[in-house]
Amino acid sequence: MKQVLQNMKTGKTTIAEIPIPAPRAGMALVRTAASLVSAGTERMLVEFAEKSLLGKARSRPDLVKQVLDKARREGLLTTVAAAFNRLDQPMALGYSSAGTIVSLSDGMEGFKVGQRVACAGGGYAVHAEYALVPRNLLAPLPDCVDFESAAFATLGAIALHGFRLAEPQVGERVAVIGLGLLGLLTLQIAAAAGCRVLGVDTNPERVALAASLGLLACLRDQAVDSAQAFTANRGADAVLICADTPSADPVELAGVIARDRARVVATGAVGLTIPRKIYYEKELSFVNSRSYGPGRYDSGYEENGNDYPIGYVRWTEGRNLEAIVELMANGKLQVQPLITHRFPIEKAPEAYEIITGKKKEPFLGVLLTYDVGKLAGSQVGKLESSQVVRFNLPTFQPSNSITLGVVGAGLFANATLLPAIKKNKDIELVGIASAGGLHAQHSARKFGFAYAASSDDEILDDQNINTVAILTRHDSHAELVVKALQAVKHVFVEKPLAITSDQLSVISNQLLKTEHCLLMTGFNRRFAPLAQLLHSSLATRHEPLYVHYRVNVGYIPLNHWTHDPVQGGGRIIGEGCHFVDFITFLVGAPPVSVSAHGLPDGGKYREDNVSMTFTFPDGSLGVVDYLANGDKAFPKERVEVFCGGRVAVLDDFRALEMIHDGRRTMVKKAQDKGWRGEWAAFTRAIREGGQPPIPYEQLVGVTKATFAAVESIRQGSKQIEVT
Repeated sequence: MKQVLQNMKTGKTTIAEIPIPAPRAGMALVRTAASLVSAGTERMLVEFAEKSLLGKARSRPDLVKQVLDKARREGLLTTVAAAFNRLDQPMALGYSSAGTIVSLSDGMEGFKVGQRVACAGGGYAVHAEYALVPRNLLAPLPDCVDFESAAFATLGAIALHGFRLAEPQVGERVAVIGLGLLGLLTLQIAAAAGCRVLGVDTNPERVALAASLGLLACLRDQAVDSAQAFTANRGADAVLICADTPSADPVELAGVIARDRARVVATGAVGLTIPRKIYYEKELSFVNSRSYGPGRYDSGYEENGNDYPIGYVRWTEGRNLEAIVELMANGKLQVQPLITHRFPIEKAPEAYEIITGKKKEPFLGVLLTYDVGKLAGSQVGKLESSQVVRFNLPTFQPSNSITLGVVGAGLFANATLLPAIKKNKDIELVGIASAGGLHAQHSARKFGFAYAASSDDEILDDQNINTVAILTRHDSHAELVVKALQAVKHVFVEKPLAITSDQLSVISNQLLKTEHCLLMTGFNRRFAPLAQLLHSSLATRHEPLYVHYRVNVGYIPLNHWTHDPVQGGGRIIGEGCHFVDFITFLVGAPPVSVSAHGLPDGGKYREDNVSMTFTFPDGSLGVVDYLANGDKAFPKERVEVFCGGRVAVLDDFRALEMIHDGRRTMVKKAQDKGWRGEWAAFTRAIREGGQPPIPYEQLVGVTKATFAAVESIRQGSKQIEVT
């Protein structure tokens, strides 16, 4: 699907092809018909992104302070890298849209597929062809409310919440300063509530537009006199500031035209220098309105769907959204006259040129539109995507040489991977680094590297190195992968690819913009000779697979770094990914859901006696029994496959037995788990060009599946979608 993204580092607004999200519990997948471009929040984000680094620092001294504090705690290099990584991450724009529900998850009672809805929320009601929106941020649309009008509902809820904070009464005089979208909506809301209204703006065209809607309005230089006449010299009972300016003039004007003990509410982004004399003498109440009602910024309400009891909180952000839709349906809130521009999503950057002033055109309501086509009943809920990230992969150009730098020189590297690498004659060993340099020096001498270093930057910055192997502990994998790809180097990273969803997201985003480099994760078992033979025997299958993978991993103490959620990520994420990948290799696609059951830890184990059941797009099932409570004298791994009248048993990568039509075929070899095979495939892809040995959607999908498995364990064996 197409989605509008903002790069906070370069300032570029782009239209990217992004996987359609899969519904999560308590959320609906909405096919967007229209979305509103915010001339306030989004314009500020875009303008901030377009600033230089110095400009960003000057405009956000609060963020500079956070960076400095982090540098003191964690060091300069780490902090700088983290800051640039954060800036380099694309930001989803948009927070107000409308469309049709095409898919629902559990916990969405009261909604149905095919229902028209207004959508709210930053990060949810984004500018994208499809949006995943929580239940409390959805409002059903009656047939009389069109999608374009409904796209204004979130902004309307912001206006409504500010109006409620002023605690108006029927018949009171309400002044609204600033007649942009927010102000014009506020004027109409106040009038609909039985108040008499006066609008104020510096732009005569907007004053005229208010008048065309049947509302009283005046220019700024006439405001004081007009307010006196409007209120019979008593002053306004409430003043709502909807202006967008760094000046404090609207705040001062509000104090001047307000009555004694009146209420002033700021919903717009204005200068907040309050003139003490005016506000003191009238004993005015001043409130900053926070977005669109109770529930905003509460993850329990917005993300988890925990509504507030109506007897205690009458007007939540969700109920405000519904109230705005009702005002539209009753004809009391007119939106169509406020629309000045419409752009198809493919031309979204032009919309931002309008709101940032690059194109000198007057504007008010700027909409993005979407080609929804005819959403027939039989098509509703049928999406043209899978639930895993898919990449538009380039065909990698061949490289005449492979010059390798290695980061990490621990026991596993020395015992397993470096010997396999050394035997590959296509690889030139250039440098190796480890913390402190001691182990790197030992490995350099042992395996014949040209140099050893104590800093991974020596490897990443070396122009003579075009390929990097990351063999460090798990917590550093993601950061090193991104840095190496940004340095335009091919990357091999030992499993796991990442240990948190945030890390995986950073890698995925980097892959989307990486064109000339290859990434591979050390899922070696799929490259084992017997694994390749097993895979070949299933090549002509026409039925789903059932695969059972039993792993006798053995016990490790709780104080081992692998158990540390920060450093190792736990055993399921850190090692269990191997076995999920192997089943993915046999099936040919990553899992779409998982349910996991674990034995009680009893103070001895830590989520490492687990049975995990994975489902796959073609209906295949895979079961991984990962057990730490056995005896290490028993063989570690056994795979059993059932499919289409065939049975295959792979025993510890030493023997493969295949049974078909009553005939048994047994192949035995010395144990080979595929380390040499994976490096042969990796180097061949670099030298010959072509596609990655492991498709990226499988690298990412397998990693996500392990995260989902851990989540399932912690949620009481609940089935979790892999998204």
